[in-house]
Amino acid sequence: MKIASIQMVSDMAVDANLADARRLLEQARDAGAELAVLPEYFCTMGRHDTDKLAIAEAVGDGPIQAFLSSAARDLGLWVVGGTLPLATPDPTHAANASLAFGPDGQRVARYDKIHLFRFDNGRERYDEAAVLAAGHTPTTFTLTSRAGESWCIGMSVCYDLRFPELYRQLGADILLVPAAFTYTTGEAHWELLLRARAIENQAYVVASAQGGHHANGRKTWGQSMVIDPWGVVLNQLPSGAGVVVAEIQRDRLRQVREQLPALQHRRL
Repeated sequence: MKIASIQMVSDMAVDANLADARRLLEQARDAGAELAVLPEYFCTMGRHDTDKLAIAEAVGDGPIQAFLSSAARDLGLWVVGGTLPLATPDPTHAANASLAFGPDGQRVARYDKIHLFRFDNGRERYDEAAVLAAGHTPTTFTLTSRAGESWCIGMSVCYDLRFPELYRQLGADILLVPAAFTYTTGEAHWELLLRARAIENQAYVVASAQGGHHANGRKTWGQSMVIDPWGVVLNQLPSGAGVVVAEIQRDRLRQVREQLPALQHRRL
């Protein structure tokens, strides 16, 4: 099965971002992908954190969710919409939600980012909890490929990558990591953490990132990639918008887990 990690350089205009996302999803479809994963904040990278609140949608209703549903249906893809803001009972906070849609356009999973990023090195300051409400529930869904193979897909978002206990709970065949890593933290830790999650969980990892200079002045690291269960990077894109396509194989997953049955050797 071919899968696609989509990299974007989203700006503040939702309509323009959705148009870019559609173009990249079409490229993924044309390359033969069955699953395509958009990056975190694919729909907007606002100038201010509170800009997320202005476009937060009710669950099951809104132009961004309608876009994801129609793109999945029109293109015959499993589409994971990186993240988008969904409304919560508290109008001052939104959920940073990753939504998965099947080829029929129906939503099959929702995951709200559990771990909220905070960073302050004296030059850059981020505090997602100021406007985002943390999720609580580890989430997986089952993808059935055109060949009839079932894959357990584990969902996560960006800063979750630093918390390996989440991925242990997922127990998935494919781990999704849509992200908007800062350039500073990405340069230091992005690939290292992704390959570690693939190796220790003996799973494929699909990491879809924001990658470039954004209109709001932010610079994101990029380097979207697909990694195999042995930690081998199958394909990647350093920066700029584009599509990273790789072929994953059930036999490869089985081979790694049988040759080194580390998941069976867990004691704690």
